[in-house]
Amino acid sequence: MGSTSAPKNDGLGRRDLIKRSAALGLISVPTMSFLSACASSGGDSTDNDKPKGEKTKDNPFGVAKGGKIDVVVFKGGYGDEYAKAWEASFNKKWGITATHTGTQEITGKLQPRFNAGNPPDIVDDSGAQKIKIDVLYKNDQLLDLAEVLDAPSVDDPNKKVRDTLIPGTLDPGLQEGKVVALNYIYTVWGLWYSGKLFKEKGWTEPKTWDEFLAICKEATAQGIGGLAHQGKYPYYINVAIMDLIAKTGGLEAMKAIDNLDPKAFVGSDAAKQAVEAIYEVVEKGYLMPGTNGLEHTESQTRWNQYKAAFITCGSWLENEQIKQTPADFDMKFMPMPLLPGSKMPYEAIRAGSGEPFIIPSKAKNLAEAKEFMRMMLSKEWSTLFAKEANSLTILADGVDPSVKLRPGTQSTVEASKKAGPNTFRYLYTEWYSEMDTEIQNASNELMAKRIQPAEWLKRAQAAVDKAAKDPASKKNRRD
Repeated sequence: MGSTSAPKNDGLGRRDLIKRSAALGLISVPTMSFLSACASSGGDSTDNDKPKGEKTKDNPFGVAKGGKIDVVVFKGGYGDEYAKAWEASFNKKWGITATHTGTQEITGKLQPRFNAGNPPDIVDDSGAQKIKIDVLYKNDQLLDLAEVLDAPSVDDPNKKVRDTLIPGTLDPGLQEGKVVALNYIYTVWGLWYSGKLFKEKGWTEPKTWDEFLAICKEATAQGIGGLAHQGKYPYYINVAIMDLIAKTGGLEAMKAIDNLDPKAFVGSDAAKQAVEAIYEVVEKGYLMPGTNGLEHTESQTRWNQYKAAFITCGSWLENEQIKQTPADFDMKFMPMPLLPGSKMPYEAIRAGSGEPFIIPSKAKNLAEAKEFMRMMLSKEWSTLFAKEANSLTILADGVDPSVKLRPGTQSTVEASKKAGPNTFRYLYTEWYSEMDTEIQNASNELMAKRIQPAEWLKRAQAAVDKAAKDPASKKNRRD
């Protein structure tokens, strides 16, 4: 990877996931003031003043025994127990003591540290309060990860780290052709439902939008919401809108958005059909009552209480809701149903890498941070993650077959197998955070019936056009 644009084959899951599934035994937001603050931050790394270890294939960055590392992890859907297991392993190998912080307040806790030139050594920069990757990059706050990706693999020193990864999974971490964020977790996005509820009601997984609406109608008549979404975070309803655009218009409709096309939204039949389909759910009263005003976990918990038939989310959902999910809930993942004339099959899903890990360029323990990331991409640490977080990583064949996944996560693996090469992944969310926020804001207005689909399309296109005026946008392109 590491090219100046995303690969011409846009199926980011690809057939490597099938091979990986076989190994598992499954088949035979910062403000503009922060932008200014980042630009003014100073301070030099003291890494050059520290004792150095001998650089070898087993120690490519010259880590010295007995050092320190400062690790900050987003404590959300995947928790942070996996990181504690990594830190224990790191200490056992190198005698390095970790300062561990697990939090959902990434911006709140880290903004002052970046401003002061004293950032952590490695960060899981995720969640609703993440620091925007493109903002950090534009202000020279991120390390180019090429040195880590070109280092010898822990498992096979004859291979580079980058050559052990599922193809396409580095792409979301690209900024102007450089990989500055490692999206570590293989993630699937779509709709979720309770197998138990569906069995009791006699419902079957809907493959068309009309079938989806029919279940929503029947559920609503029985006092159950049709669709729940995490209203205070419109990112989640955009999963449905953007999936429908891609599946209806094909990869060209998706790439038009990433490439800031002047007809990405206004003038796109796929975008028009998609947003009108979502608005139909709102107009007909099929939303779970109150969902527009709920936090993500509040909405998800009500869904776990059988107060809605469907919810939109990514594959971290099961782990995030483990304490709130009844033992017999039988969580299931499904692809977005098809609108008439869709260019992609029902089995097509949004899939690829998520959960970005970064190394700040001003980190004081750069050698340790780079080695920590290299070890993240070992089979040992990938398996530790799968055990603790119930999820797959971007390391091809990286999880020991003995690891047993929970029902919902296993259903995402099965869905990925059925999708095969029919996977897609947007990149505008990482390339253009301001545009992403403006589209989310429009979706928030749409779901509250304060605007209608035509206005949503107009606002989304305006966000695209604004991003396209930035000269730097010409360096990000999908072919």
